[in-house]
Amino acid sequence: MRPHILVVDDDEKITSLLRRSLAFEGYEVATANNGLEGLKAMLTSDPDLLILDVMMPQVDGWEVCSRVREGGSTVPILMLTAKDDIQDRVKGLDIGADDYLVKPFALEELLARVRALLRRKTDKLEEQTNRIVYEDLILDLDSREAVRNERRIDLTAKEFDLLHLFMQNPRRVLTRDSIMDKIWGYDYSGESNVLEVYIAMLRQKTEEGGYKRLIQTVRGTGYVLRGEN
Repeated sequence: MRPHILVVDDDEKITSLLRRSLAFEGYEVATANNGLEGLKAMLTSDPDLLILDVMMPQVDGWEVCSRVREGGSTVPILMLTAKDDIQDRVKGLDIGADDYLVKPFALEELLARVRALLRRKTDKLEEQTNRIVYEDLILDLDSREAVRNERRIDLTAKEFDLLHLFMQNPRRVLTRDSIMDKIWGYDYSGESNVLEVYIAMLRQKTEEGGYKRLIQTVRGTGYVLRGEN
């Protein structure tokens, strides 16, 4: 399943921008225009990440963040504010926010922080369950097996290591050189097309049964784990 992100901001330009941009990156996005709507949305959904504006009418972002944490939710929270004040940053972190971004912000930086927070959540789940999940693909780190829609996939040692690398970096483009270095080592002197061969084998195994492709080619650069819309 795609990560679900809830954006709570009373600025319609901001919510519209983030809805389009995050959806383009492959996320499922919901929006709320004030704190009360945001709290209601938290009750009816279980987002993987909450992007929360501070200054909003009725219920501000501080209150929303506090209530979310008091309710026991551990959802990563990225707070947005127009105030570049160290006291506000400390306040946000003290009440349970995970990160803080000052408006106006660069979209590229916000997307990078979103990826980092989601990776951190995935890492915590991996520590707890020793499994990594991306959409309908599960990688079991104990048995070194992959499962897709309850179908077991047998992997060689190198295939497992390669898939593990991709699933640790979802939606992140990995260059061919970086993959070769991490999986085969910088001093590898074997066949030059070994990566392409292993990518082809992984695709064949993970797509068997008519499932959509998850390992995409980025021409001239490398590969990325990303389900095409």
